[in-house]
Amino acid sequence: MRCRHCGHENEAGAQFCALCGLPVAGNDQETRTLAGLGDLVELLEADHDLAEVLAGLPDGQGMLVVRRGPNAGSRYWLEDQLTTVGRDSDSDVFLDDITVSRHHAVLRRGAEGYEITDVGSLNGTYLDQKRIDTSALHHLAEIQIGRFVLVFVLGGHS
Repeated sequence: MRCRHCGHENEAGAQFCALCGLPVAGNDQETRTLAGLGDLVELLEADHDLAEVLAGLPDGQGMLVVRRGPNAGSRYWLEDQLTTVGRDSDSDVFLDDITVSRHHAVLRRGAEGYEITDVGSLNGTYLDQKRIDTSALHHLAEIQIGRFVLVFVLGGHS
């Protein structure tokens, strides 16, 4: 039985995930991947100001939008070469929840675009529902860190 939060494959009949400890059966917080124009429209309808922000996002500039989690709707511009993500209050993207490691992930901006790297977190970092160590980011990539689901948007793709 696969955990809908972290993707860990648990034994059949498990009530709680052996990896993240969250309930497995009857869990209605399913992770969905944003793919295509229909999902972009859904995202924009949920946050009307976001359409305006995306229109002003320079080509090649990245931004994270918190789609699910305690601070849903928050936005983080990825202007620096290195952006830290975690539960540590000094993190650039501060995600205050016990399911997030203090130093969870790092986003790097390079000539080829953005990439995300898990920095040894306990619960892992997921990109489009797959656990990753390091991976390139694409427009509308879905990132799951603990209970948070963030969407990566890239200027020039609105």
